[in-house]
Amino acid sequence: MKVYKKMVVLFVLFSLLFFLISPVSFSSAQKDINFSRYNKDGIHELRGSLVFAHILFRHGDRTPVEPYPLDPWKNESLWPTGFGQLTNIGKNQHYQLGTWLRKRYSSLINQSYSRNVIYVQSTDVDRTLMSAESNLAGLFPPSNQQIWNQDIHWQPVPIHTIPEKLDYVLAAKKSCPAYDEELANVRNSEEFVKLDEKLSYLYEYLSDHTGKKVNTIEGVQKINNTLCIEVIYNKTLPSWTQKVFPSADMTYAADFAFKTLTYTRKLARLKSGPLLKEILKRFSDKNRQKLKPNRSLWMYSAHDTTVGNLLNTLNLFTIHSPPYAATILLEMRIEKKIPLISIFYKTSNEDPNPLEIPGCGIQCPLDKMYEIYSDVIPDNWDSECDIQYSLASFLISDEEDRGFAMNILAIVVIVVLLTTLIYLGTVYYRRRSYFRVLVY
Repeated sequence: MKVYKKMVVLFVLFSLLFFLISPVSFSSAQKDINFSRYNKDGIHELRGSLVFAHILFRHGDRTPVEPYPLDPWKNESLWPTGFGQLTNIGKNQHYQLGTWLRKRYSSLINQSYSRNVIYVQSTDVDRTLMSAESNLAGLFPPSNQQIWNQDIHWQPVPIHTIPEKLDYVLAAKKSCPAYDEELANVRNSEEFVKLDEKLSYLYEYLSDHTGKKVNTIEGVQKINNTLCIEVIYNKTLPSWTQKVFPSADMTYAADFAFKTLTYTRKLARLKSGPLLKEILKRFSDKNRQKLKPNRSLWMYSAHDTTVGNLLNTLNLFTIHSPPYAATILLEMRIEKKIPLISIFYKTSNEDPNPLEIPGCGIQCPLDKMYEIYSDVIPDNWDSECDIQYSLASFLISDEEDRGFAMNILAIVVIVVLLTTLIYLGTVYYRRRSYFRVLVY
């Protein structure tokens, strides 16, 4: 379809010759600047002064969310905190992450907490709210006048959330019919049908032994996740698991599942596009000194799917299951009045390395970020979620960027106008000739 459209465009361009001028975008000089540099040890250094950072992380260690029907450990009393809840391990993971973040962003935050410095946003789920609380305990321990109890080295910091069914930005669970339709198309595509056929033996085996119908890679991922947690907590697994867990196919299916929800650019646009749009808009406001209050940090507490979806939307995802407390850092530095964006991914206690932004490198000018990701930044999410948004869905297909789509639209409009003018000119000429014949 992509090749066909381009052939049509080229044909129209050559046919119209001098009548048509295709829109041309010119790159600014700053886009050709190499903003990367290395120190004498070959370790990458970032240029400019750090002024703002977005932090998005997965919650910490938790108990199983939904044990399968035949799970010998499905009794909730066997899990002290209940199902789907943050554990003490998870609390400590985020406390440690919070202390690390304090060191990393010491230039952006004060010793004391201030609402004018940081804003914290969480999905409306116990484990993400509690992870944010644990993280903030490490990030902002009370000091001086903020010590309110000598026996408690902790202070409350506000965390903001909204119900998941209304949240289209972070939880990304607000109803979107166009997204549901596109996801169904992807799951019914030839590629996914072949993958399902390859894994059909695994689906059948898991269905027979778990008491739960498994017919998708997402279903495999849920079973795999439950088994992984039970191993971590020294629960003896049923003997049937030895045949498939762990196995290459089951691990691949579980990891690949994190790519499915944003598999096409349209899915990415509707699932993580609002979040990316919000992040870039906040960077822009900060750079133009229009951010009110003029904060330095914005924290998001969410899930493995949130992490995977955003990375894939940024074209930075390698197939894996984001671990507990996995963290994406999006940072803005200013170099000679140019805002430069860097992205880091932290999955362990080690310092993260910057990721290579496609077509831009380690540090990318903010304007170019908008250009690179224009295909996944929705203009109006509510309108685009309308399943009748068919024209835009056709023009802005999964494989093509918006610039090319707009060129097609512009050419169609020009062709229609030219055709109309030629028709009117022809009619006028014929009538004029006719009246001349009558006069003579």
